Amino acid sequence: MERLIAGAAALGTDLSPDQVAQFELYRDELLAWNRTMNLTAITDREEVATKLFLDSLTVFLALPQGLTPATRLVDVGSGAGFPGIPLKIVRPDVPLTLVEATRKKARFLEHLVERLELSGVQIVAARAEDAAHLPEHREAYQVVTARALARLPIAVELTVPFCAIGGVVVISVKGDFGPDVERASGAVERLGGHIRECTPVTVPWLDDGRALVIIDKLSPSPEAFPRRAGMPAKRPLA
Repeated sequence: MERLIAGAAALGTDLSPDQVAQFELYRDELLAWNRTMNLTAITDREEVATKLFLDSLTVFLALPQGLTPATRLVDVGSGAGFPGIPLKIVRPDVPLTLVEATRKKARFLEHLVERLELSGVQIVAARAEDAAHLPEHREAYQVVTARALARLPIAVELTVPFCAIGGVVVISVKGDFGPDVERASGAVERLGGHIRECTPVTVPWLDDGRALVIIDKLSPSPEAFPRRAGMPAKRPLA
């Protein structure tokens, strides 16, 4: 956990001993469940701490105002809980919703929340295309996150409708993402948002071309979006 502790400190977050213990338990549960379920391709214990946990905490780079108990946070396509659960461990007072379509992964999230003794966490076992149209979730969150959800032109349609006006969407990207950002800019505008910037991630051990696409929500998303399940991936918005 030394790299996680040092990396979190570089992000302005000092992890307490209890938080470090939660991350250790998270790692152990993740690797144990991963033996029978495809949760992650990263199985080295040190890489779990950096490429999963620390990578999740880089979301704070996009949130200079931080997270407060009044901030509603939703993690779309949460998978094994990234970045939502690491953010919750650091800020346990922030209400968190995890949207995950795969039932087995949703069960893992339920188990994990119980094992980590986290409160104020809601798990929505549904596709983002469906959950984003439910009144309790549509434009209901001040911060929306996504990591490894889909290519950016697809991910924006699955995330921006969750975001409240005045809120922010933070999508983690890696590699040659420039063309995707250009392709997605028109879609973001159609969805009521604006790409503010792409913030490079320069935290130690993560200097491999990672960045955060930061989208401000300026106006309501048209009711037609997101389109029905599968359509965003089949015909990405331009």
